Amino acid sequence: MRRGRWRFFRHDAGLEAGAPPWLYVLLFVAALSLGQWSMAALHATVMWPANAVLLAAVLQLPRDKARAVLIGCVLINLGSNIVRGDTPLFVFANAGLNLLQVAVATLLARRLCGAALDMRRPKRLFRFAVGAAIPAVALTTVLSGLIVLLVRPMPLEVLNFRLHHLFDMELLAMMIVTPALLLVARRHRFHHDAQASRVEVGVLVGLMCAAALWAFGQTTAPILFIIFPPLILLAFRLSPPWTAGAVGLISVIAVGATLIGSGPVVLTRLSQDPALASIPAVMRQMNVLHLFLLTVMATALPITTLSTERRRLFARLHDRTETALAALQRAEKADAAKSRFLAMMSHEMRTPLTGITGYADLLSRHPELDAEGRRQVEAVHQCGEAMLRLIEDLLEVSSGGGEVVSKPVDMRALVDEAVRPAREWATIRGLDFVVDYLPGAEGAALTDGRRLRQILHHLGSNAVKFTGRGGVRIQVERRDDRLRFEIHDTGCGMTEDVLAGVFSLFEQADATTRRAHEGAGVGLALAKTHIDRMGGAVWVESAPAMGTTFTVEIPAPAVEVAATPDALPVQDRRMRVLIVDDHPSNRDLMRIMLEAADCETAEACDGREAVDAVRAGAFDLVLMDVRMPVMDGVAATRAIRALEGPAAEIAVLAVTAEAMPEDVARCLTAGMDAHLAKPITQAKLYAAMDQAMDAAEHRVDDVRAA
Repeated sequence: MRRGRWRFFRHDAGLEAGAPPWLYVLLFVAALSLGQWSMAALHATVMWPANAVLLAAVLQLPRDKARAVLIGCVLINLGSNIVRGDTPLFVFANAGLNLLQVAVATLLARRLCGAALDMRRPKRLFRFAVGAAIPAVALTTVLSGLIVLLVRPMPLEVLNFRLHHLFDMELLAMMIVTPALLLVARRHRFHHDAQASRVEVGVLVGLMCAAALWAFGQTTAPILFIIFPPLILLAFRLSPPWTAGAVGLISVIAVGATLIGSGPVVLTRLSQDPALASIPAVMRQMNVLHLFLLTVMATALPITTLSTERRRLFARLHDRTETALAALQRAEKADAAKSRFLAMMSHEMRTPLTGITGYADLLSRHPELDAEGRRQVEAVHQCGEAMLRLIEDLLEVSSGGGEVVSKPVDMRALVDEAVRPAREWATIRGLDFVVDYLPGAEGAALTDGRRLRQILHHLGSNAVKFTGRGGVRIQVERRDDRLRFEIHDTGCGMTEDVLAGVFSLFEQADATTRRAHEGAGVGLALAKTHIDRMGGAVWVESAPAMGTTFTVEIPAPAVEVAATPDALPVQDRRMRVLIVDDHPSNRDLMRIMLEAADCETAEACDGREAVDAVRAGAFDLVLMDVRMPVMDGVAATRAIRALEGPAAEIAVLAVTAEAMPEDVARCLTAGMDAHLAKPITQAKLYAAMDQAMDAAEHRVDDVRAA
């Protein structure tokens, strides 16, 4: 016998469950005795459950125990045939056919129903009935008919009736007894499927027994249908083992009542067939009882298996929902922790960079600095700016970049600002760097200037980085309401493998320690993220040693911007500015920058000192840090806005290392007029001061008009 899916005995590794071997043997003996008594006393047999019991034992027990039970039951069968007085041929033929039926059903059941023989699944129950029970019983029935024809010839009508009756009673037993024993053996699997309490179980079983006794306790009306309502209700509410037991109980009541001449089955009208005159009437009426019991089984077991499967799926769905909700909560907590981490890292890394880039910017403007000193200071400033850009890129990739904010921007000014570092780098490396504006591409456009500036900055810098000779050309073109940017370089180009991951985060064309190009692999991934968020598209054309062309298209409709008079430079104003920061070096840096603009300055170390200073003195502007001891900048701004008189209208500019989008929104919501992220330079500070003063003027006008 080939091992694998065609098996006779169950696998040794399977968990043993169900009744012990001796109990199967006792059940087999009881089934044989019941059949012998029925034939001797009533001259009729309704079911032959012995083979069904033996089949359940072979399917359920381990190899050695199943083999012992099989041998013992075959010997018992031979002994019962001898006691009954069968001829030697029928003694061995009967036992051999019973063994053959069990063997065929076992092989087919293991092949079609799986190793677990889990009758909870409706599909496996159907496979067992159609693929195992019916073929096995049909085979032995046909062989029985052939033996009878060879040994004891009889009329074909009688032979046909007896074979039909043999097939029905053996199939009925195999369809009721075997699944019931298998379900009871695995009743531990149904502990979580129980829906009814013990009281409800008793009520449902009592109703079903009452209906069965009523139907089979009278011989005046064919009311078999009265059994199905409580049976169906029981099948829905109880587990499969209980339902299988209920079907067995109905079978006992129905068979017992029919054999003693009670119940609706005895009301069956029989045809007047002289060929069947020798067969007792009760035997001829058994076909109706078989059909009824098969209908009971075919109704109850599928319903209970489907109901159990439904409850199990609901339980699994509930468990997975709980797991998903727990995972969602963990993800939300992790996201909140990540946001706090990003905010902290943004603040802590920007704070020292403020001193590096700020003082480098001041030193580069010092008149007494010679050329070599100026070059060294400029190198420090460029390194600080490069570090700041890398930090901003990493933080923005991690945070997602916030919402898209479209405002009118001047395209030439934006592009020139975005590609300025790349242009300077190209000049140092001796490369050509050209920006061409096709007709209609200049002027103002409605777009997210911050995102577009970063896109062009990264693509331009990437083009210069991978170009050894030749140059870089950027072409700006307008197509209806979209802008197209083509960034072409004459560099080393890319292979197909590199192109496939060119926009992946931390992906690099050469990730070895011998690579010739620096970078963290963040720029192109961030540019692609910005392009997608803006509703644009990007594609790449490249070949090794033939250069690369990045083409970007974004929606950016042209807009008209009304001309505004130039604002009076901050340097020409005499302003009193309060500097609020808990770091002395930051206060010193901003003081030097403001003194260069001829501003009067005062200092405060925390928010409480700032509120007291604003209440006591007249200032035009407050440069407010956000994260400070005693009282932070947000609380201090709210306190200033709550003051009486002109002090509440003072312009407040947030100068802070908290530069996340939510930080900007929090500052503006608290009443600040503008936001400037550290590190700062003189140019950035003066521009932000102008913006804050203008915003404060509009705010005051709006309040007074209201």
